[in-house]
Amino acid sequence: MKLSEISPKPEYYERYMNKCDDTELMQAIQTSIDELKKVPVKKWEQTGNKTYEPGKWTVKEIIQHLIDTERVFMFRALAFARGINQPALPFPQDDYAAASNANNRTVEDLIDELKIVRESLFALYGSFTPEMLNKTGSLPHLSAAAIGFVLPGHQRWHFRVIEEKYCGL
Repeated sequence: MKLSEISPKPEYYERYMNKCDDTELMQAIQTSIDELKKVPVKKWEQTGNKTYEPGKWTVKEIIQHLIDTERVFMFRALAFARGINQPALPFPQDDYAAASNANNRTVEDLIDELKIVRESLFALYGSFTPEMLNKTGSLPHLSAAAIGFVLPGHQRWHFRVIEEKYCGL
C-alpha cells in the first residue's frame, strides 16, 4: 500500500504523513530506519539540554517523545489490525516528556533505542495482511496503515525542527 492510496487521511496526522515519500508502506518504514543511521549525533549532542525557547523540549526530550509515540502508536496499530475495538489509550505527551528522564541520557543512547523500536515497527508491519492494514479502531479515519506512515513522517517532522531550531544554539 502506498501513501497516496490512503483516503481519507486522518486530519490531525496528515501533516506527519505528508512528510513521507509516496512509496510503499514497508519502504517508508525502512527509509526512516536508514535515516536514523545518518543522524548527526555529535552535532545534536552539542545542544546539551538547551531549548530554543522556554517551555519547549530539549533535543533529548524530542527523541524520547519519538520513542514514546512509537510505542503507543504501535499498540494502537496492533489493536486495530487484530480487530480489537477499545478506547484508545490516552497519550498526554507533555506528561510523558516531563517524566522521561531523557535529559540524563545521551543523544546516542536515545537514537539507538529509537532504532530498535523502529525495527520492531518494521517487523510488526511485515506481519500485517492488506486486510489488517485497512482496519480502524476507536480513532476515526486512523487505520493501521495510516499509523505506519504517521510514525516515519513524525520522525522527519521533529528531525527538521531539531535541525532548524536547535542546531544553531
